Amino acid sequence: MGYEHIRLELSPASVATITIARPEKLNALSAQTVDELRAAVEEIGAGEARCLLLTGEGRGFSSGADLVSGGGLPEDAGMALEKHFNPLVEALFALPIPVVAAVNGAAAGAGCSLALAADIVIAARSAYFLQAFVNIGLIPDAGATWLLPRVAGRARAMEMMMLGERIPAERAVEWGMISRVVDDEFLAEEAVALATNLARGPTRALGLIRRLARDAEQLPLSEALAAERVAQRKAGETEDFKAAVLAFVQKHQPRFEGR
Repeated sequence: MGYEHIRLELSPASVATITIARPEKLNALSAQTVDELRAAVEEIGAGEARCLLLTGEGRGFSSGADLVSGGGLPEDAGMALEKHFNPLVEALFALPIPVVAAVNGAAAGAGCSLALAADIVIAARSAYFLQAFVNIGLIPDAGATWLLPRVAGRARAMEMMMLGERIPAERAVEWGMISRVVDDEFLAEEAVALATNLARGPTRALGLIRRLARDAEQLPLSEALAAERVAQRKAGETEDFKAAVLAFVQKHQPRFEGR
């Protein structure tokens, strides 16, 4: 499929990279951009990629929803969520492979939600995260009210959502929102290295981990333990597990094939 607002590339290391490519709009998320992102995510899920790296071109990751190109105020401000943003978030969470976000510059509004939906978030030192909906009389969306309390804790999430202030990358890592901060010039290099490392791992086990970690937030202990039991059976049936045990016995590093 051809894309106008994003780029989709697959490296020899089986890392699929989606780049939001509207730098002149600070990668604002128009309906077309969001639909292309969802199509790309679904394409990746049906293909051979073993890790997804998500980033933005130019000065920012994404400034959030494109409020300019819509042609005036919508009668129903929630319709864009139902038709475009929510299906993207659902598709992203349904991926059976790990997701890395490399955040350069602004990750605002729905762009912030998109970044924080990744399993591992790496940010440039100049990056910041912003939920500014309250400044225009709206509520955080694209999964923000679900994501932020889980990654930052309720108190900090409420502060971020109600005050609408920027959270610099350094504070985001202190709050537990993201995994690491790197100097701007090293962001792309470190993000690719991280995604490549994940792509070389036991892909099916990594996919099970991301699902278990997400679902465990809502499960009582007994159900989480039962889910672990089922997932461990599935992991134990993979070729990667069998190869890793053999490699352990033979005292060498395993080579995972993602099967």
